[in-house]
Amino acid sequence: MIVGIVKVKIYIPFAHSLKEKRTIVKSLCSKIKNNFNVSISEVENQDVHQTIGLGIAIVSNNSKHIDSIIDKIINYIEANTEGEIIEINREIV
Repeated sequence: MIVGIVKVKIYIPFAHSLKEKRTIVKSLCSKIKNNFNVSISEVENQDVHQTIGLGIAIVSNNSKHIDSIIDKIINYIEANTEGEIIEINREIV
């Protein structure tokens, strides 16, 4: 069993309240979960209204498959979010 862990920070300058940010986070998390069958949650910066910190976990028996899914998720975030990805930390163990 191989586990891929990704932390993604997204800057969303247009969010002016935590309520607006949480709407974006819920929508993004449910779309990614449904499209890629991964575990995803907001893991940091929960009280900062212009920064989203997402944690994503993927389990597989092939590290190339995990790496491919991570790339697809990052591309999906870039294409479907008006925010800017400012940091990506990936780890495959």
